[in-house]
Amino acid sequence: MVNHPSHYENAKFECIDVMLETQGKDAVMGFCICNAMKYIYRHNNKNGLEDIKKAKWYIDKYIELADE
Repeated sequence: MVNHPSHYENAKFECIDVMLETQGKDAVMGFCICNAMKYIYRHNNKNGLEDIKKAKWYIDKYIELADE
């Protein structure tokens, strides 16, 4: 549910990859920060550690994109 949730895949493409192609790197980096914040903000009231792991995934994706 953290690294490759099936609801974010359509055929052979992951949503984040399509976003990069259609919206560009800067927009996706901003999206990653916003999503990380969302997961951290709600973790105590929703999915706990799973949400923290999801936030980390988005932070790691931001770092990956920034290092390119």
